[in-house]
Amino acid sequence: MTDQTPDVSSLSFEQARDELVRVVSELEQGAPTLEHSLALWERGEALAARCEDWLLGAKRRLDEARAAADAAEADD
Repeated sequence: MTDQTPDVSSLSFEQARDELVRVVSELEQGAPTLEHSLALWERGEALAARCEDWLLGAKRRLDEARAAADAAEADD
C-alpha cells in the first residue's frame, strides 16, 4: 500500500472494518495493476484477521462475564 498506511495491529475494530470495506470495494472495481491488486488482497486478508481477533476477544470477554455472573448467582 503506502508508507503512511497504519499497521493493522494498531487499528481498532471499526477502523479495520471500515478499511476492509474500502479495500474490497477497490478490488471489485479492479486495480490498475496486478501488483496493486495483490497488495490490496494482502491488506484485506490482514484486516479481516484483525477484525476476527477483535470479535474473538469480545466473545471471550462476554463468556467470562457470563461465567462470573453465573458463579455469583450460584453463590447466592
